[in-house]
Amino acid sequence: MFRISMTRFSMTRFAVAALAAILMAGVPTASQAASGSVSLRIVKASFIVGVSGGSGTLRFGKRNYPLSIGGLSAGFSAGASEAHLSGRVSNIRRASDVAGTYAATTASAAVIRGGKSVTLRNEKGAILTLQGRQVGLEFSLDLSGLVIGLK
Repeated sequence: MFRISMTRFSMTRFAVAALAAILMAGVPTASQAASGSVSLRIVKASFIVGVSGGSGTLRFGKRNYPLSIGGLSAGFSAGASEAHLSGRVSNIRRASDVAGTYAATTASAAVIRGGKSVTLRNEKGAILTLQGRQVGLEFSLDLSGLVIGLK
């Protein structure tokens, strides 16, 4: 009887270890995540509440993917501007990981020309690190949401 229960215990341990190995092999780790480059053009108009839209391109692997951009912001903001941003997208495994909702608290000012730098993260873990120039007349200190989609 003791020998039978030890055999069952050993078989159970083996089965649990094998299942854990299979599950771990199928789960991508951070070291398996890739990165790409992104360039965006965003136009924004605001007076307390802002509306933005635009387009962009994701370069991932050897392909370019067109992006669509839409967003809302609320807070202290007034004016209109156009931003040209470029940078890196990291922590993605496939191009579709860049699609999603990004939220940020931003402070920016553009009087004819100004700089803009922002780091954003979506619900899939994709991280956008962007910088560029902003043209127009706008002052903002707001909470904004940006939705990026693959076209």
